[in-house]
Order: sequence, then C-alpha cells, then structure tokens
Amino acid sequence: MSSPRPPAHPRWFVPLLLRLHTLAGIVVGPFLIVVALSGALYALSTPLERVVDKHELTAPSTHAPLPLADQVAAATAYAGESDVVAVRPAPSPGDTTRVMLAGEGLGESETRGIFVDPGSGEIRGDLTVYGTSGALPLRTWIDQLHRNLHLGEAGRLYSEFAASWLGVVAVAGIGLWIARVRRPATRAAVTRPRLRAPGRRRTLSWHAPAGVVLALGMLFLSATGITWSAHAGANVTALRAALDWTAPAVDTALDGSGSGSGAGEHAGHEGHAGHGAGMGDMDMSEMDMGDMAGMDGGEDSPVLYDHVLAAARDAGIGSSQVEIRPPETPGTAWVVQEIHRSYPTRVDAVAIDPTTLEVVDRADFADYPLMAKLARWGVDLHMGTLFGLVNQLAVAAVALGIAGVVVTGYVMWWQRGRGSRPGRVPSRGALRAAPWWGVLAVAAAGLVIGLFLPMIGLGLLAFLVVDQVAARLPRGAR
Repeated sequence: MSSPRPPAHPRWFVPLLLRLHTLAGIVVGPFLIVVALSGALYALSTPLERVVDKHELTAPSTHAPLPLADQVAAATAYAGESDVVAVRPAPSPGDTTRVMLAGEGLGESETRGIFVDPGSGEIRGDLTVYGTSGALPLRTWIDQLHRNLHLGEAGRLYSEFAASWLGVVAVAGIGLWIARVRRPATRAAVTRPRLRAPGRRRTLSWHAPAGVVLALGMLFLSATGITWSAHAGANVTALRAALDWTAPAVDTALDGSGSGSGAGEHAGHEGHAGHGAGMGDMDMSEMDMGDMAGMDGGEDSPVLYDHVLAAARDAGIGSSQVEIRPPETPGTAWVVQEIHRSYPTRVDAVAIDPTTLEVVDRADFADYPLMAKLARWGVDLHMGTLFGLVNQLAVAAVALGIAGVVVTGYVMWWQRGRGSRPGRVPSRGALRAAPWWGVLAVAAAGLVIGLFLPMIGLGLLAFLVVDQVAARLPRGAR
C-alpha cells in the first residue's frame, strides 16, 4: 500500500503571519507603547483641562450676560489687539466667553484666547488656544506629544509609523488566533487565561484573548489615526475629495460670484425654510438708534456680533456651542458655526451678509455625504468627544490595553529564548514555501497598500527582504 502523497505546497500562510506578527511587534512595539500611553493621556486631557484651567473657563458672575459687543470690547481693550479671529459665546451659565485674537508669536492654528465673564466683563484669563477643538496649553502639549513627540513635522513620522503598523499587527494577530482556535489542541491556549500553565503558554493565554478583544479598537484607532498623518493622511484627503466625501463649507462671497450671492443650495433645508431672510421675525425697526449707528460703522463693527448671532439663531443655528467668525477679507460674509461635537453632532454653519443680515449660504450636517458624517464621527470618537466622559474612559482603556498586549508580546519573545537572551523570530523563509500565486498575492497586496499607506509599504518591503535573506543564511547565523 503506497503512502499518501505529501501536499504540493507545505503550510506557509500561517507561518508567514506568525513571522510578520512577531517581527513587526518587536520592531514597532516601542512606538506602539509610546503612542498608546500618550493617547490614553490625551483621551483624559479634556477633564484634566477643566480642572487645571477652571479659573479661565468658569465665570463667577450671576448677572445677565452683557451684549457680545461689550464682551468683545472688554477683551480687545485688555489685549491691546483688535484683530478678532473668532468669538465663542458662553455656552451656558457659569461659563466664560472666549474671544480669540490674532497676534505675533503664535504658531500655526494658534490664537490668543481672552476669557471674559459674560455677566461682568471681567477678564478671567489669557491663554493660547490651538485648533478647532479649542485646546488650551495643557491639552495642546499632550496633543503634540501624542502627534509628534514635540519634534515638529519630523516627529509625525513616528505616529504615522505606529498608526499604520498597529493595523497590520492586529490583522496578523487575528489570523493567528483563528488558526489556533480551529485546532482543538491549541484552542484552550488562546481563548482564556490559564493561570497554571507554564511560562510562555501562560503569557500567551493572556496575550491572545486580550489582543482579540482589543482588535476592533486597534483597527479603529489605526484607521482614524492615519487620517492625521503626513503622507497617508494626504492620500486619504485626496481620495475623499475625488469621491466627493468631504464636508461642504459655506461660501462667504457677496459679489455674486458663487453660491454666496443668494441663500445657497442648503437654504431650503427642512426645518429652516422661511428663515433665509436672516433676522426673520425681528424687524429692523426693533433695533435702537445706537445699534444702527454701530452697524453703520462698518462690516466688522462690534455690535454686529449680537445681530449676526441673532440672525443665525433665527436661521436655525440652535446649539448653545457656536463660533462667530468675522469676515476674513472686506466684502465677505460673517460665519456662525455650531461646534457641538458630542452626539448628536451639531456643526451646521451659515454665512450672513453683514449689511442686510441675510443668510447667503449654509451647510447643514444633515446634508453631509455619508462618508463625511462617518469621518466626523470617527475623528470625534477617536478624540474622546463624541460620547463625553464615557468615550474618554473607553479610549483610555483601549490604549492602555494595547500597551499591555505589546508588553506581553515582548515577554513571550523573551520566554522563547534561553537564559538571559530573547528568543529568535520564528518561521524564517516562510514565503519560499508558498505557491507562485501566494507570492504574487503577497506582492500585489504589498504594492497596493504601499501606494496608499507608504509606511506599511516600506515596512513590508523591508520585511520581505529580511525574510528572504535570513532564509538563505546558515541556521546558526540567522
């Protein structure tokens, strides 16, 4: 009786995954630990900011709010600057109004924030504000640590490298887990912790289940983190633009050259119909002569903050969290934008003609393309703002879990060795055992992914070169 024929190609895919997962984990592990710990800290930075900057963010006065014009005047008088970039009125009683100014010595996306007690006009603080999230110095410092280790553009490569390879390590780990679960002999070792198992097996019984539980969070944080990266992020932006997945912006033109010449394509949105006239039920006769004199003073007159906000409210901008932006150039519209990032997201925006107080264009979140909405929710979920404190605690827990999984991976690598040396990376040359179509599939996948995610492409190329070179070395030299 003849013996059974051996398979045409030995098992190669699982050994390849094991080698990729192990080698990538060893190389990328330090970066993952740093990005995970700094990410956990950033997730908790918003409540920390409220504690550290409580004086600036809270207003002790119980009086009725002064007109925005008076609050802005108090801020500009204090700062000695009149170039107002934006104003965020106090969202609720006990909060301060934030007047953001341009100035010398500020970095990119930074403004000078003057915090005003809306009831008394008292200046409560003077801090640098960063980005559209309105981060104050503590949160900005943590954000830059997480983003680039305070190394500028060069440091962004670290976070892009970590975000890109986090997804690769997670996918390879899921593949290994599925392969082991399908085998009765190894199923128990990767499905629950085994406290009495020896050495490496005990560590694996913690590493594998934790990795699978965290896998969805890893993939989500990897995908959303890549959107902020230097190279892959630019590709994501270009793709979204090509597929019309970007969020619409209001047109502030007032010369008839764009949609700003009228009410805009979004003006007839359900719920706002009939309010495109700006002030709506407020008749111009309701303004006193002082208001009219202020409006005659120009398109950036301080009194316009109150009237523009009233026009925006009448047009359906209902969130208590809004930002008012004066015209960037003469002859353009004011913009009032909702900045409520918590669910339900409210980021509607209107452009208002300062001479007529008519809404000339609008962009409503309800009209965003689906992918633009998903991008907005994904970013806010990643930053911990979509569901408030629960979101922040969940992101911090996932980030700390990722750091723990990486550490247990290093422990297993060490336990694979003998004495005081870590073990070797397993399954060298696994790709040499693959059929031609397997080699072609791996190469094609690496090329396609590498064109869109260069950090993964370069890493995969290096992995394949090292794997092939190591396979041809004498076993003792590998």
